[in-house]
Amino acid sequence: MPFVRTTADGSVPATPADLYRDDLNPGPGAVPGLWAHQSEMLKTFAKHDGKPDVALELPTGTGKTLTGLLIAEWTRRKRRARVIYAVPTKQLARQVVAAAGPEDIRTALLIGRSRDWPSGAQAAYESATAIAVTTYSSIFNTNPRLADADLILFDDAHAGEQYVGEAYGVSINRWAKSGEYHAVLNAVAPALDGVFLERLRAGDPDPNIGADVRMVVPLRQPGMVASLAEALGTCTESQSYQFAMIRAGLSSCLVYVAYSGILVRPYIPPTHQNALFSGARQRVYLSATLGEGGELERAFGRSGIHRLAQPTTPPRYGRRFFVFPEFVEESDPADLGRDIANEAGKALVLAPKKDVAMEDAAALAQPGWPVMGVDDVADGMGPFAALKNGVCGLAARYDGLDLPGDTCRLVALDGVPNQDNLQERFLQNRARASVALAARVRTRVIQGAGRCTRGPRDTAIVLVLGGELSRYLTRPEVTQALDPELQAELRFGRENSQAFGVGDVMENVRAFLEQETDDTWRAGAEPVLSDYRKEMAQQMPDGTAALAECSSHEIQAWAAATAEGWADAAVHAHEAARLVGAGGRATAGYRAFWLYLEAVWSDQAADQAGDQAGRAAALALVRQAEQVLGLGSWVRQMAPFPAAEHSPLAAVDALAVAEIAGRLASGVNQAAILRRIGAIHAGLAEREPGKYEPALTDLGKMLGAAAFKPQPRGRCDSVWPWGNELWLAVEAKSDHEPTGVVPHKDIRQANDQLRLLAADVGLDAAPVGSATIVVSPKPGIHGDGIAGAESHVHFAAPPGIAEIAHDVDSAWAELLAKSSGRTEPQLRELVANTLNSHGILPSQVHERLTRDPVNARAE
Repeated sequence: MPFVRTTADGSVPATPADLYRDDLNPGPGAVPGLWAHQSEMLKTFAKHDGKPDVALELPTGTGKTLTGLLIAEWTRRKRRARVIYAVPTKQLARQVVAAAGPEDIRTALLIGRSRDWPSGAQAAYESATAIAVTTYSSIFNTNPRLADADLILFDDAHAGEQYVGEAYGVSINRWAKSGEYHAVLNAVAPALDGVFLERLRAGDPDPNIGADVRMVVPLRQPGMVASLAEALGTCTESQSYQFAMIRAGLSSCLVYVAYSGILVRPYIPPTHQNALFSGARQRVYLSATLGEGGELERAFGRSGIHRLAQPTTPPRYGRRFFVFPEFVEESDPADLGRDIANEAGKALVLAPKKDVAMEDAAALAQPGWPVMGVDDVADGMGPFAALKNGVCGLAARYDGLDLPGDTCRLVALDGVPNQDNLQERFLQNRARASVALAARVRTRVIQGAGRCTRGPRDTAIVLVLGGELSRYLTRPEVTQALDPELQAELRFGRENSQAFGVGDVMENVRAFLEQETDDTWRAGAEPVLSDYRKEMAQQMPDGTAALAECSSHEIQAWAAATAEGWADAAVHAHEAARLVGAGGRATAGYRAFWLYLEAVWSDQAADQAGDQAGRAAALALVRQAEQVLGLGSWVRQMAPFPAAEHSPLAAVDALAVAEIAGRLASGVNQAAILRRIGAIHAGLAEREPGKYEPALTDLGKMLGAAAFKPQPRGRCDSVWPWGNELWLAVEAKSDHEPTGVVPHKDIRQANDQLRLLAADVGLDAAPVGSATIVVSPKPGIHGDGIAGAESHVHFAAPPGIAEIAHDVDSAWAELLAKSSGRTEPQLRELVANTLNSHGILPSQVHERLTRDPVNARAE
């Protein structure tokens, strides 16, 4: 019988905090004591010990691991039962075991292949004399080898989507698994349009296909589920194990197709089928941030997760000084970053992709500094921590890296980690459903920024590299969702990067790094940060409450679909779409996504029942999904259901198609068209407004718009009107330097453009949905400009315009080659299909140019 230590009266202490105080015998290396917020959270947990799913939030650097270990040990002793402590990676598992030892908490490390687990460690877990410390993958696989547990605690639960959701999916890289990629592509090819499919099959990638991802729903394509199963059956190695996880529910899976790879998975993992996970008495989710919109529930496939209240004594973490080199006017961001790294002595670089992380690491390193990568720190950060000087670059490692004190005082972040897999990329870029990913993405950035501030006295510079992440960290819907301390740090860093030159920025950096010997930072910066913190209030993004409300129906919908209960799945999808619709404009894209899924499952159920009225209702849902999403909906590019046709063109698209078909019918000079497109490319490659702006107007004309340069003073540089259906006003700032921020005055000017254009033609207002696009190479926009921007004002970088020009080039080449000898109705059909395939119908152009509102919260 296992020995269980109890208090004098034979009982286990009332709370995990009491266990720490009264029963444990900490040794050398143990923490000196619990912080107030840890003690309060542990006592609160004890009151909710009976709830099946409980979540605790403790920010990075505030003692999360010890809190989790005490909950696990208290439960093991109190119930004399098996307890599992799960983490995302083997490295983290080793860190947990190392942290438990000095605290007098016995653990059993069970990582890697189950047949290699030490028999003594496995026996200690099974006899409930030690806590099993393992990885998520030991739980979420086809045949978990762990004995049933009373409690499973998931540390870093904010990473659940990456380590749980992706366990239920087959991810095929084009280059690593070429045969499997093309086999699966052939299976889903009937659901893809010809131009996209042709680009996917090309040996060399088309310039514009890199970011494009399409969704396929095999369920409503005749024979496709069987074809997909056959193709996936050819998978080997890890992909064969992944296929085994979804084989039984393959008909409910979605397929995401891109040039770089293919992902096959259910949107929400069917974890209810995992007996080890669902059979535990209790699941505890420990996270740096839990999110308020149901993200945790979706990631783990569990509804009704109870979130513990935050401690009344807020946890403290170290001080960060954010520096935005891209925002410093007339600077070379690379040189400035290198100078800052030289002052700090070491740098950790985190980016979504390995090549970016290593390029940045090499750029920051001083001559003679070692540059480390993932292989150098595979067993822990010790080798990097031991360096006096050096840089380490890692990809997608926003968790589990502890570099406290003076170990490293600079973390550099590059890129927004919002496209970790193809499903995320589809939701972000195509479905306009980024609201469902918002908390996940924020968490990755927050976690990354905290790698070098692991305690309340730690200080570190956070170097924000690249325009993409710099822009992201200025968006109100992002920053306002952060805690007040982090909001204050970001505001302080942004303002002090925008307002000063290189010399002043470097002076601030030195003052920050020399706080122990110089009072400059404490006297000058800390009072400002304190004032900013008092002004800040945390505000969740619009639509958060609606997302939380619908998550339980999403989980039930996918559970029903996994079991092929299509009618039940459709009922829950309907409820999910209805509830998320309460979020208004913020959740429109996500609502359209669920309306389309409701349509798919309704059509399948009606087809099986021979219900023609039900099938007609399903088609109406497809139309509704298009209307909810608005111009440029991805739904139009989805393959129609059996015996169904695509919906008619939107009015604005029909105008453009008629205009271009009319030109072709009346005869065009092919050489002149090609010269004109060549001139457009040349003009858009220039910075001089006199060359760039005429090219913009010509591009609009090739899109079927009556494009022109407005003459009255103060008007935009080019306007693309498609009748009175849609106007796009383009404010071109091609001559801007690629550093610093777009000034407030440029945004004020953009606010007026649609009103001025409407007044010029005697209208009260521009057509509904019209937009103003500010095109600039600058990486960001001044904070005052963001705050004052109206809802129709959007930001685009010059490469986005160049990509549209490339697609215009390809589409017109196809039209010129195929238009001869066709009747006018045939020409209209050709033009409609060609423009749609290349993504340049007016509605699609609108969608491409309005992905980045200057102020997403503007009314």
